Amino acid sequence: MAASVPATADEAGSPASASSGFSRRDFIKLSGGASAALGTLGALGVSLAPSVAHARTLRIQNAKAVPTICPYCAVGCGMIAHTINGAIVNIEGNPDSPVNEGNLCPKGAASYQLAVNERRWTTVKYRAPGSDHWEDRSLDWAMDRIAELTKKTRDETFQEQSPDGKTLMNTTSIFSLGGATIDNEWNYSHSKLMRGLGIVAIENQARI
Repeated sequence: MAASVPATADEAGSPASASSGFSRRDFIKLSGGASAALGTLGALGVSLAPSVAHARTLRIQNAKAVPTICPYCAVGCGMIAHTINGAIVNIEGNPDSPVNEGNLCPKGAASYQLAVNERRWTTVKYRAPGSDHWEDRSLDWAMDRIAELTKKTRDETFQEQSPDGKTLMNTTSIFSLGGATIDNEWNYSHSKLMRGLGIVAIENQARI
């Protein structure tokens, strides 16, 4: 008499698959069949590109295309921002740009989240010296506070001349670090202001 051989885990299936009548092995077979079907369609010359193009068209249908520049680094890749009623609905590379020809790096490709992101802070966060938590402050308060501390530090550390009499007219106690999401016009004005204050250490995050 032949001894019975217990079914393997795959053949028996998990408790959940046993109750539903659909095992992991069935799933693998179905997945393989779907992949084979897609491969066969490709071999027969059937392209899925029209479906992909149609999906993209629906996303930006009735949207206004606005040429722009990626804000992140100094390369200056071209972008197209699609807007509906003034709201950004999509950002992608601009194929007409001679810089990137429609391609974007991972940061540039994710720039939509820079403009539309529910996690983005919309208030000034301030943590007082010695405090263990952040407080919401108004933008007017923050601007006045920054101006106050900048003037105080400059007045206390400004050097007109070096010990040997060389003209300096600078302060090395303030460092300026610009953001990569600031446009070129603002960066130019910011740089002029910093140099006018005698600040020597001026850098932009786009170059780091």
